[in-house]
This record gives sequence, structure tokens and C-alpha cells, in this order.
Amino acid sequence: MRLRLATAIFATALAAVLAAPSVASAAPQPIIGGGTVSSAPWAAAVFSNGSFTCSGTIISSQWVLTARHCVSGTMSVRVGSVYRASGGVTRTVSASYSRYDLALLQLSSAVSTSYVTLSSSYPPVGSTNSIYGWGMTCYSGCSASSQLKTANVQVTSTNVTDAYGGRAIRSTRINGNAWRGDSGGPQFYNGAQVGVASTADGQSIQNYGSVAYNRAWITSVSGV
Repeated sequence: MRLRLATAIFATALAAVLAAPSVASAAPQPIIGGGTVSSAPWAAAVFSNGSFTCSGTIISSQWVLTARHCVSGTMSVRVGSVYRASGGVTRTVSASYSRYDLALLQLSSAVSTSYVTLSSSYPPVGSTNSIYGWGMTCYSGCSASSQLKTANVQVTSTNVTDAYGGRAIRSTRINGNAWRGDSGGPQFYNGAQVGVASTADGQSIQNYGSVAYNRAWITSVSGV
């Protein structure tokens, strides 16, 4: 049985969706393994009804990219801080658009920062990629950590599926792996974002929705 890296449960191949636990559950914490990040002006912490639920990236002044399964209730984001509860700037979300397990959040007003570069190609199988997020640091019983984390993973396939059947990139742990709260967070190869965190098995494997596969749709909605 698979949980998305968020709150919903899907009876599919992988173990968990990467969004944070529900409000009634323990607070979300960062990537299992890896290390902390000291600067990430492109980082976006995603909130639903005032509670942190997912990770994401800002791709232009008024658009944040995250996972579709993160979208629920009244949405807001904190942009430009490695701390999900402080720093940076906050914006409410005025509209959201989704395709497979990707979502674009339109911000209520512009944010001036450094935006991610989106890739139009798949990372090579066997390549080392980096993932980022505020997800859990262990599988249960962890205390919350506020600082963004990163880990290295190795790409094993670019032809699997995300939580909603879109094309996804599969990777295995090198020095860390994604878990709840990392949903919507980025996977980078050669400085460009190639994936959006969708599902994980809770041990080593994670599937990230492919940016390249959805590139034309992202441009049609956001202009990026």
C-alpha cells in the first residue's frame, strides 16, 4: 500500500505520498538523512488552512510549483526562507491549476526573489540528483524541524508514474530519501528542476512527477 508524500492513501505500488501528516498528526519534519540548507531563495513552504503541508518552488514572480495532492482548503506559501515558520515573505494563493500530480499556485501578489530554472529534458538514468524538502527526518515519533533539508539520490528510471498517472522519475537513496512533508518539493539535475515529489516507499525509492513531461502545460498556465 502506498501513501502519497502528503495525507491521502492510495492502494498502489509505492508506500507513501509525500505530503505532511494531517493537522491532527505529529508535525512534519525534514528529509530522512541528507543535510540542512543555509540558503534557498527559490524555496516555497506550502500551507493549507494555516498548517504546513508540503514543499515547493517558486518559478516566477507569481507562480509556485508543488504537487497536486497538496492542494486543499485555503492555501498560502512562505517563499525565500529555509525556515518554514519564519523569514522570507508570505502570500495567499488566489488560484490553483493541476495536471497529473503537479500543481501551479497563483500568488495574490508578486514576490521578488531568485526563481528556479525548469528543465525541458529528463535526467540521465544513473545520474546523481538532489532533492529538497521540509519532510520528516524519521518514519515516526520525530520532533518537528523547521529548516529545509537536501539529499542526493540516483535516478533509476524516467518512465514510471506519479500518484495521478503522469510520467515520473524514479530514484533511490544515496545519502537520504524523501518522506512525508517533502511532497511538492523539487528534484534538481545540473541546476535545473526536473521533478516534483509525489510518492515514496518509505525506505529508499521516490517518484517525482516529471517537469519535462509537463513542460508545455506549465508554460500554458504560467507563461514560464
